[in-house]
This record gives sequence, C-alpha cells and structure tokens, in this order.
Amino acid sequence: MPSHGKPSKSIARWAAVVFWACLAAGTIFGHPNAVRAADSPTRLPPFPAEFKGVIGRTIRESKPDFPQPIRAPKNAPNVVIIMTDDTGFGHPSTFGGPIPTPTLERLAKNGLRYNRFHTTALCSPTRAALLTGRNHHSAGTGMITELATGFPGYDAILPPSAALVSQVLKGNGYNTAAFGKWHNTPPWETGPTGPFDRWPTNLGFEYFYGFLGGDTNQWAPSLVENTKRIPPPADPGYHLLADMTNRAIDWIRTQKATEPGKPFFVYFAPGATHAPHQAPKAWIDRFKGQFDQGWDKVREETLARQKQLGIVPANTILTPRPKSIPAWDTLSGKDKRLYARMQEVFAGYLAYTDHEVGRVIDAIGELGELDNTIVVYIVGDNGASPEGGLTGTNNEGKLFNGILDSAESSRKLIDQLGGPLAYNNYPVGWAHAGNTPFQWTKQIASHFGGTRNPLVISWPKRIKDRGGLRSQFHHVVDLAPTIYEAIGIRPPAEVNGIAQKPIEGVSFVYTFDDPQAKGRHATQYFEMLGSRALYHDGWVAAAFHGRIPWAGFPFGSGLDVDDEPWELYNLDEDFSEATDLAKTNPKKLHALQSMFWIQAAKYHRTFGRLLFNAQPEVAPGRTTARFYPGIILPEACAPNTKNRSSSITAIVNLHSPEAEGVLVAEGGRFGGYSFYIKNGKLTLCYNFLNMARYTIRSNASVPLGKSKLRYEFTADNSSRGSCGLGKLFINDQQVGEGRIGRTAPNVLSIDDTFNVGMDIGTPVSDEYESPFKFTDTLEHVTIELK
Repeated sequence: MPSHGKPSKSIARWAAVVFWACLAAGTIFGHPNAVRAADSPTRLPPFPAEFKGVIGRTIRESKPDFPQPIRAPKNAPNVVIIMTDDTGFGHPSTFGGPIPTPTLERLAKNGLRYNRFHTTALCSPTRAALLTGRNHHSAGTGMITELATGFPGYDAILPPSAALVSQVLKGNGYNTAAFGKWHNTPPWETGPTGPFDRWPTNLGFEYFYGFLGGDTNQWAPSLVENTKRIPPPADPGYHLLADMTNRAIDWIRTQKATEPGKPFFVYFAPGATHAPHQAPKAWIDRFKGQFDQGWDKVREETLARQKQLGIVPANTILTPRPKSIPAWDTLSGKDKRLYARMQEVFAGYLAYTDHEVGRVIDAIGELGELDNTIVVYIVGDNGASPEGGLTGTNNEGKLFNGILDSAESSRKLIDQLGGPLAYNNYPVGWAHAGNTPFQWTKQIASHFGGTRNPLVISWPKRIKDRGGLRSQFHHVVDLAPTIYEAIGIRPPAEVNGIAQKPIEGVSFVYTFDDPQAKGRHATQYFEMLGSRALYHDGWVAAAFHGRIPWAGFPFGSGLDVDDEPWELYNLDEDFSEATDLAKTNPKKLHALQSMFWIQAAKYHRTFGRLLFNAQPEVAPGRTTARFYPGIILPEACAPNTKNRSSSITAIVNLHSPEAEGVLVAEGGRFGGYSFYIKNGKLTLCYNFLNMARYTIRSNASVPLGKSKLRYEFTADNSSRGSCGLGKLFINDQQVGEGRIGRTAPNVLSIDDTFNVGMDIGTPVSDEYESPFKFTDTLEHVTIELK
C-alpha cells in the first residue's frame, strides 16, 4: 500500500483498465436520470415537414400548406441565466457576505438558495460546462481560451457534438440572446474574418452584445455586436454594465412586443467582478470605511453571519489563512488604507452589478412575465481572484507579463482606483476573505475556495418552497439538464448533422419540491492546472499540486502527479474542508484516487500538456501585412511585434499642415504602441504597461503631399521583453531616434485592439484623447516582422 496521501503509479494504470473495460461494455456513458420528453425534436434542425396541402391541376383545386415553425412546449417558461465573474462564496450578503445584494436576496426569497453548488475554478471552463451540460474537458475547455493547447480537452474548441443550451432552446421555439462576457471563442478566431463558428451568433444566440475575451475595460470596452467589432460610445459617463443592461431590457421588450406567446432565453454575463474593478464613484464611496477592520476580521464576521443565516452548518470551521498571505495586523497603516480602498472598490462594483441585474428583473416583471420565468443567478464562475497578488495591482496587464506589482505603485493612484485611469485588482487577502469559509481561491480546483459558488433559482410559478435552502451536491454541468427538464424538452441526439455526446450533468429539478431529497449527482471530478479533486457520495479527495496562484506566472509547480500528497475530507461532517482525514482513512483516499483516474480517462483530462504551446496563427508564416484605415483587430489576430525587430510604414497624402492623428495603434492606456502625427511631427510612443512611456519624435515636420513614414525597431537581442533602438524616417530620411527601455513580453494590453487611422478604446499616449482619428489621407499601413 502506498504511503499516506501519495497514489501509486499502479492506481492510474488500474483505473485506466477499468475505464476502458467499462467503455467496451457500454456502462460509462449516459445517466439513469437523463431527461426524456416525447414531443421535442431529436434532430436539430428537424427534417423538413411533410407538405400536407393539395397540389391540383389549377389553383382552385390546390390548397397551400406553409411549413410551421417548431413551437416551445405549452406555457414554457422564459429562462434567464445570470453569471457574475470572479465572485466568491463569502461575498454576497444573501450568503452571509459583507456586500449587499438586494436583487439576489429578492430572488432567493422568491425561490431557492443552493449552498453546495460548484464551478470549475476558471472562467472559460465554467462557461463551457454551463452552456453545454458537459464537463469542461469534454467541451474542449480544460483551460481558459488564451492558454489553449493542441491536445484533446484543452484546445478551446467547443465541439459540435456538444450543442449549447442556446442551440437547443432556439431549436425548440425560443428566442435567444446573450449579453456581456463570452470567453468561449479561441483567440485566433476572434478577428473580423472569424471563422464565426464558435461566436455566440453561430452557437444558437440570435443576438449578442458584449465582449469575447476574459475581461474588458468597463469604461472603454472592446465591444462586439453580433460578429462586428464596434468602438465604445463616446459618452464620458459611459459604463458597460449600464449599457448591456439597457440592451438586454430593450431586447426583452422588443421580443415580447413582437411575439408575446414565444418564450425567450437570455444569458446575462457581466464582466463584474473580474478585474478591472471599475464602478461609478458614488457606488464605491458607499463602502468607505466598511473594511478598515481588515480581511482576517471580515472572514470571522462573514462566517458568523453564514451560520446565523443557516447557509453553513453551526459546526463549520474557519479554515486557516495561508502563511504566504500576511495577517492584517502586521501591515503598515498606509498599506491598510490602500488595501481597504481596493476592497471598497470591489464592493462598489459588486453592489452596482447586482443593482443592474435588478433592472433586468424589474423589466421582466413590468411585462408580467416574472412568474413564469426561470431565473438562474450564479454568483461567480469560480472563486474570488488571487490575481492581484499580495499587494493588489493598478494594472492587471502586469501580471500577464510576469510582473508583480507593488503597493507603492498603486498608492500613487489610490484616488483613481475604480475609475478610467486604473485597471485594478485587489490583494489576495481580500480574495481569500471573499471565499469564506473555504481554503484557496480561483484557479485552485482541489478546494472549494476555487469551486464553490452561491446559486439562487427563482421560478414562482413552479417553486413553492420560497426562501428555501438546498444542500444537495451539484455542479455547473447540471444546469443544462435542469433547464431541459423544467421546460419539458430533451436534448437532441443530433445537431447540424453531428451526433451529440450524452449530457454529463444531472438535473436537479427534483430538489425544487423536496429539501431532503437524496442528492443525485454522486460523482464529480475537478481539475485545473494540475490541482484536482474527486467528489463521491459526500467525500472529497484533493491534490493541491503545490502551485501558489498569487505568485504570478509561470503556472508550473514542479511536482510529479504520481508523487504528491492528497487530502481527504468528509463533507457530511466538515462543510469547509477543514479536517484532513487522509492519514486516518487511507482506504477511502485510495478508492477516490482510483475513481479520479477513471474520470480523467473518461473526460479527456491529461497532465503536463497545459501551457505555453504555440497556438494557431491567423496567417501562418506571414512577415509582412498591409492594413487599411478603419480596421479593428484583437491582439491575438494582429501582427505579433513582441520580442522581435519590426517596422511600420504608413503612406499618407497630406493636404493640410494641420493634419494630425493616429496612423496605427495597438493597445491603449495600460500598454501598447502608437504611431501618429501631432503638431506636424511624426511620433512613436511605446507604452510599457502604463509604467513607462518611451516617445520618439521627428526633428522635422511631415511635408505636404504624398510621403512614406516609417518606424523601425531593432531589438537588442532575442530575449523576451527585449529593449531596443527605435528610428523614425520620412521619405527614407532618418528624422528621429530613441531607446525603448522595456517592452512587454507576453501581451501589450488585456483588451485594447489594433487600429489603423485611429486609436479606439483608451489612448496609448497621454498626448491625445481617443480615438484621435487621422484627419487627412492615409492610404495604408504595412507592418513588417523581422
């Protein structure tokens, strides 16, 4: 028998044999509680209906028969799924947290709260599981799309064999729309030429308004409407949350005004509360002074409220703070003030988000539709985020370039946190407090700090135990089959000619009427970046994998997956996973470890194949590219000028000495470059993560008439983030030179785009305001990679 907590290599081999034997016998796939409905189509789109009219010799002898559309089941409910981002179990007041969430509270009083609901520990994987009803590896999304690899389960390709809820509901007579965050399209497919197969509007959503990536600037977002990128509105008071709420309300009102008898499905996924934490100042200021007691005290206060509300059992233990997170009392006074302000910003952001969700709910109520609307409100797609590091950050882009921020850097911007001049995230101490009473955070799938999230379901017409609490173990993969059963439809066997994988989740409609019903989701695996766990019948075996998520990149832990400690918890007696029983019950531990490897084989889960593979390129091998004014490209689809020498050439024809504006820009205020003319001078600004700006300006004005303007960057070496020499040329004559002291090795910015003839979003340079469109004739811009 192996030593405590460490699986023998034979376990993995034995488990694989068991899995393949079961597969051959046909016993692995399918579930005894799979949804079945007699009258929903088994094939989407369905076969053309038989013509039932009459075709006679003349019109008088003929009878027309128009094909009838598929209609939803009689009295089918509307469905609204709301999912916030990076919000922890201990954040909302509805679950004992310190941040008021009156909309969530109102829905809970009119429906049910679930205190044992789980996600996958990261954004894209949770959303893939939610929308498909399959586990995240089965849905090709074992990792966020930006870190996809070329291995099954990790390629970020939503397989056509795993149709989304939106496709199924649309095929069963629903109108469908999505608003906000998507994060399920491979980055290399997010450009203006697609392919659009994995964009929302080709996955069952008839309308989409939001952003495709993992996060965006709420004041100047990287917006997409259907399949077109659009500049953010120029309104100085603009905020994406209010905008997407208005769009959702308008869509719902239009849908009901046009087809009042047709149900709708709305997927409402705010970017909140993922970084950047950005909210109107009035909302942030509501929380002034409310977190001065610090994260340790807030954890204690939160657990006390959770017990008082009955959200957690009375014997729940507060898990200890990791040693690498400092105790609040050890911090200096100036650090306490900064970190408290960062938490005030977060609180304002979450409260504002709940308010905007409330506007959507109110609009549905005003239409008289709320009684027969299933509202699913998931608070977080994973646990609270540790990605601000130990000190928090004023620019999330630093993390993704391997730079750990400092308190001193953020202190200079303390009054700007939450506003347009910061791209901030709070310290991990607050994330840990937001996951009370559990261990760990987002990214960590082995423990509930990364995977347990609040869930509220409201459906007044059907749920009678209003205000009830449910404690059956369930997972985000269970929501799709729950919706199908509640509506009275079955998942199709074929979609667009592709045979469908079985639904892997378990409906929990059975919990609506019986709070004491035995849970039906008996087994669930968890895995993210090597951290992993296996739940089975009230027990959890967990392997943390040794990677501290607030330590920055790279992600690797260096541990051998066959030689690392596991922990064991009895959840029926230990709600917060506070007491490790691995030493006292090794037999149970090894049984669960074996089950984990069976699940791993079943769902395409592998080790050692997770990060930093080269992803597909939009134009493989291309070293020269010409672009014309007006183009908007995401960074993943733009020429990759990082870590290499390159040149930019613009052909202009000036008719006025006052001509000015951006020739080409990529990125924005928080990192990027811009090539522009201002005050007659050719200028290059390289913005290194809003930490330093290197500006090279010509010593001569750009002449009237046609000119060739060029910027050449020669990297000092081939190392990542290499500095180098920049030179400016007008008609092949050098007119400027300067050093670029630092360059971004991984990403220029999180969400700002590549633009020709303008700089939309936020400005790269402090010398102008976006979009700073070029005011004269720009023929084209050529980027050459050397």
